[in-house]
Amino acid sequence: MAQLKITVTDSQGETKFQVCSQDEALMVYRGEYSEGDSLVFETTEPNAYYVIRVDDGMDEAYVYLTTEKLSYLIPFHEKKISYNPKCFTGQRHYITMRKAEEFENRSYRNLAQNVMDQHGDLGCYPHAHANVETRGESVFAARNAIDGILANESHGPWPYESWGINMQDDAEITLEFGRPVDFDQIALYTRADFPHDNWWVEGTFVFSDGTKEVVKMEKSVKPHVFSIQRKGITWLKLCNLIKADDPSPFPALSQIQVYGVNG
Repeated sequence: MAQLKITVTDSQGETKFQVCSQDEALMVYRGEYSEGDSLVFETTEPNAYYVIRVDDGMDEAYVYLTTEKLSYLIPFHEKKISYNPKCFTGQRHYITMRKAEEFENRSYRNLAQNVMDQHGDLGCYPHAHANVETRGESVFAARNAIDGILANESHGPWPYESWGINMQDDAEITLEFGRPVDFDQIALYTRADFPHDNWWVEGTFVFSDGTKEVVKMEKSVKPHVFSIQRKGITWLKLCNLIKADDPSPFPALSQIQVYGVNG
């Protein structure tokens, strides 16, 4: 059985509160968060699937952990505006961690979604990163494209956070699964804040097995859905993005979904 631990730490790494349990840990933390606080999740069984809730205002995250310890920094100030404003506030917080059930590990799901993805995160998958994020602002970070929020008819603070490319023609975003997965469908919710936004008419998916797939898109609020089958993929990249012939220089990606099963 996995020994699990959840700890609230302050900016100096000192423990503010902690719970320990086997296979499922439940924490009710009474107190306001302070800048620099973190939630630290620990397990004696890495390289396994877990379901983690970092805040009662967010969905659970189904993740693959390759590390025994994962630190989640509580967002403040500019970093917080890409989250639901109810998150991480108040005097009482419900935080959970459990090993995923076997039926969850076998289920057909969106393999891209990770509501607790972080900038520069290592050891918790899926994880998104990009070669550019508009002005380094949290509302345009790569993680926004896998946070499960589909609203795409505006831009800026939650729920309209997106991956912004800072008008860079060679922009590309990478999605790492952390383990082999098999999938048969990819959906892209491109941002549709028209006329502020441009849109992409073409893009290329590059996969970890060395194969590629060129896809066509159009001006749309609805998702672009592609039937693409691959097996044993550990990462994919969306690149070679071609903008439409439109005055706006601002195409962006609100969400990427990858439907399939764990390999």
